[in-house]
Amino acid sequence: MNDKSIKAGANATAAARKTVSSDTSNLLATIVNLWPYMWPSERPDLKRRVVWATVFLLASKVVLLLVPYFFKWATDALAGTPDTVTLLPGFMLGAVMLVFAYNGTRVLQAGLNQLRDALFASVGQYAVRQLAYRTFVHLHRLSLRFHLERRTGGLSRVIERGTKGIETIVRFTILNSVPTLVEFLLTAIIFWWGYGFDYLLVTAITVCLYIWFTVRASDWRIAIRREMNDSDTDANTKAIDSLLNFETVKYFGNEDMEARRFDRSMERYEKAATQVWTSLGWLNFGQALIFGVGMAVMMAMSALAVGRGEQTVGDFVFINAMLIQLAIPLNFIGFVYREIRQGLTDIEQMFDLLEVEEEVKDRPDAVELDVGKGAIAFRDVHFAYDPARPILKGISFDVPAGKTVAIVGPSGAGKSTLSRLLYRFYDVQEGAITIDGQDVRDVTQKSLRTAIGMVPQDTVLFNDTIAYNIRYGRPSATEAEVEAAAEAAQIGNFIHHLPESYRSMVGERGLKLSGGEKQRVAIARTILKSPPILILDEATSALDTRTEQEIQAALDVVSRNRTTLVIAHRLSTVISADEIIVLKDGTIAERGTHGELMQREDGLYASMWARQLEAVQAEERLKQVRESDDLGLVVRHPPAGQ
Repeated sequence: MNDKSIKAGANATAAARKTVSSDTSNLLATIVNLWPYMWPSERPDLKRRVVWATVFLLASKVVLLLVPYFFKWATDALAGTPDTVTLLPGFMLGAVMLVFAYNGTRVLQAGLNQLRDALFASVGQYAVRQLAYRTFVHLHRLSLRFHLERRTGGLSRVIERGTKGIETIVRFTILNSVPTLVEFLLTAIIFWWGYGFDYLLVTAITVCLYIWFTVRASDWRIAIRREMNDSDTDANTKAIDSLLNFETVKYFGNEDMEARRFDRSMERYEKAATQVWTSLGWLNFGQALIFGVGMAVMMAMSALAVGRGEQTVGDFVFINAMLIQLAIPLNFIGFVYREIRQGLTDIEQMFDLLEVEEEVKDRPDAVELDVGKGAIAFRDVHFAYDPARPILKGISFDVPAGKTVAIVGPSGAGKSTLSRLLYRFYDVQEGAITIDGQDVRDVTQKSLRTAIGMVPQDTVLFNDTIAYNIRYGRPSATEAEVEAAAEAAQIGNFIHHLPESYRSMVGERGLKLSGGEKQRVAIARTILKSPPILILDEATSALDTRTEQEIQAALDVVSRNRTTLVIAHRLSTVISADEIIVLKDGTIAERGTHGELMQREDGLYASMWARQLEAVQAEERLKQVRESDDLGLVVRHPPAGQ
């Protein structure tokens, strides 16, 4: 999809989202604002399809109005009405010809309808694709804050229902509403011209009552539908959340609790869905009653006219056939209205998503980041996720080009916030962050993030192959480059021993791999990206000591000759850093090399080092005790027969 398409659709979306409402008064305005989806300016081929689909639809309506006439003439022919018989060569031959004409016209009308649907199929699907694409792009432009506060399951269901809703509105509006109104008009003219004003009056009253009842009942059902959608979204969110955390559920044995949570949501959905279907039954019954009364009045009027000799039996049959044909578009008008209203309800939440403003935007005059040496500078940086709780309070430090600076400190000191600000997931509230003297807010986000590589603590992989996940660092990379990156990350040997090698699937969120293996994949794709700046955000804190040492060796290879910012929990991983910055309560408490900081015996870094050293020694002692116990068990329980 090109930029022109995105801009055109974005303008349409901006107009549409201002008018989306469940109020009847706004329905027409919303449909008008959705016109660009039905008449895509950048696709003349689809415009031609819309025109031809409309032509065939109108032709089918004209042909449809001929069907009752052939029925009337055939009936009069069989009844021996002189005027009809004299027009045809032979009594039976004429009747048979009219019967064939009646059925042939019905077949022709059905064929025209199918041709219309075939022509319009690509138009409707393009509209769905356009809106889904625009929503997907918009979601990726929103801030990290938005995604941390939203639930993935709910978002996916909102998008799913919204795209279906827009397809419903586009299809029914352009292909059915206007032509159906034309059919009503032609039917009214035929009754007035052929049978008098009384028939027109009864028809108008019936249609008006029918539409009024349909609109009122459908408006009533909208609130029920909205409640059903909310329950459905809640149930889907709970299901996805529970399945994504499958291991945690198993760890705590909370399967029954998760099932109860899900069932409570489904119970609300069951109640709302039952009300939806019950209300639909009342709606259909009311429609049938209104139309049945109107049809009975007109048939009685025609029957009396036949008795008086003013009409033939064919006229009686003709009026009956016209009313039956009228019932179809009448019922369809009700269906179209309900579907459009329900479709609008379904896309309300999608338009709400499109209403959310981007928290971090490129400035109109933003330029590409020009990375020379890759020196980073934080200048008096202030930041708070919540104004009432400041996180960073005037942080200033430099990461010289090609050097490694480590950020350590207690939990909640603001360490990971620094990496998020450098990546521009958020913008600083005061101060500035620069790369080679360029404020990160003055450059494009894409060029900024292209220059930075990240190895996070919790590596989440795509449910695809190992090769796909490594190549994610540079999608254009060759197989040889992917394998070279894997070897550099010390995971190549492991991959080659897998049954499908690089084509092996990693599972949902990489669950088929161990923590160390996932970290190596993350390192490999960062190596493949080959960025001048590297962020290691507690990349080894969740690993055991042996795996940590192996991963650290791979990280040392990656960070060589690169400007590196290390966010660390385990101090043993930052001993060789050119400078270590100790954060506490959002400020810099200490800074210096490992040796310099260790000389301050009462310093924060030294105390943190002592605590971690004690923890490691305790872990080693516990490990030795366990090994001794295992050895003792072997001695005390010799094999049978000894």
